[in-house]
Formats: sequence, C-alpha cells, structure tokens
Amino acid sequence: VHVVESGGGLVQAVGSLRLSCAATGNIVTISDMRWPGQAPGKQRALVATISRDWNTNYADSVKGRFTISRDNSKHTVYLQMNSLKPEATAVYYCNAVVRYTLFRSGDYWGQGTQVTVSS
Repeated sequence: VHVVESGGGLVQAVGSLRLSCAATGNIVTISDMRWPGQAPGKQRALVATISRDWNTNYADSVKGRFTISRDNSKHTVYLQMNSLKPEATAVYYCNAVVRYTLFRSGDYWGQGTQVTVSS
C-alpha cells in the first residue's frame, strides 16, 4: 500500500489550497483518513480526520476554514484549506488506516507535502 499527497505549495494569507491524498495497492477498505501537520519547530499535530462514513473532526484552529472529504471509490481524501493564515505553514501528511486483507489492517503514511503561507 502506498499513500501519496499532492497539492501543497506557496500561497498568500487568506488564500486557499486543496490537498489530495490517494492510497493505492492491495486495499480492501480504508477506515479513518487523517491529515496531521507539522509546523517548523513543533510536534506533528492532527489537523482533520474523517471516518469511512464521513464523521469528521477538526483541530480548533482550523474549524470553519478547512474541510476534509473523501471518495471511497478512489481511496482518496482531500483537505480544502480556505482563509489560510501564516501559522498554517507546515508539512501536511496523509495517514490512512487500510485493511489490506479480510483480517489485517495497517497504518500508512505519505511522504508529506509542504504548505507555505506568506503574510
């Protein structure tokens, strides 16, 4: 199983970006999909998470501005980031809990995508 993020880049404050993450390989189902972020000099922290049946949770700092969504048929998760602030500058990782056989699951991570918000 491979997890690959895309969509990061440089954007001005109050601008928007949309991150995508696709899981490929031997996949039966994917349960939770998550976007943790790691800002410079800080620990990795959960930004948003979505369950297979679309229950979502967000960090308080992004509520009302970020939206997580998924396409189960494509094993893909998205993060729409609006009204970006400079403090959102971070490497954003995709994390997926993948069932790859009927009885085995694993926790898979992408390589991360850099988001830089200029003031």
